[in-house]
Amino acid sequence: MSITRTIADAVPLNVSWEAEASHWIRSARAPGHDSYWRFHRDQFLHLLPAPGRQTVDIGCGEGRLTRDLKGLGHRVVAIDSSPSMVEAAREFDPATDVRLGDATALPLDDACADLAIAFMSLQDISDMPAAVQEAARVLQPGGRFCVAIVHPINSAGRFEQASTEARFIIQGDYLSAFRYADAVERDGLAMTFHSEHRPIEAYFLALESAGFLVEMLREPSLPEHAVLSSAARRWQRIPYFLHLRALRQ
Repeated sequence: MSITRTIADAVPLNVSWEAEASHWIRSARAPGHDSYWRFHRDQFLHLLPAPGRQTVDIGCGEGRLTRDLKGLGHRVVAIDSSPSMVEAAREFDPATDVRLGDATALPLDDACADLAIAFMSLQDISDMPAAVQEAARVLQPGGRFCVAIVHPINSAGRFEQASTEARFIIQGDYLSAFRYADAVERDGLAMTFHSEHRPIEAYFLALESAGFLVEMLREPSLPEHAVLSSAARRWQRIPYFLHLRALRQ
């Protein structure tokens, strides 16, 4: 696998993701291709409460998590701002309620859900605080908001080289937000991820402002069963992702 990171311009993130939609759909639907299949989905699902009244999947992409949630008994409304992603999700499972909509203006009524999920989407939304406010709006009091993001230490830095004991370095400013693009090639499939680095504080300020109380936080790293090479063990020292579950007060 190769990853090349560049600092990106200020093109809206939803525009960049729509441009990459066909690449993402191929990558996401290749069984065993990425971390979702190998370990990340299962790490995240431990955070979720049992299925309840209504689950909202915010930034559902082509729908793989939505389909897994349905399989676990959740009644899901899936939402994405990419027309291509929404079309792909509907074609794969026509019985799923998939809606085109922006995370900052969800096409849903107030207090209509008891669980909202933003799995690997908040770092890809230009106005993240507004998206968190919308999640709060559609949740009933006592509802939960479960989030997975690229861990901010991951987006801020890099390993100097691909070896087990490589140093992890942060060059520049962890505390300031910046756009970046990761061009990834793995097993003949390539795409570019467009995201925004933000410090952990930025996410917690958004949650605080929206009336959420964080009740669980996890920093998952690479589990032993997912180690595919000795060099990959460097990712057992640095978290890949950040997971949290917050209570709508």
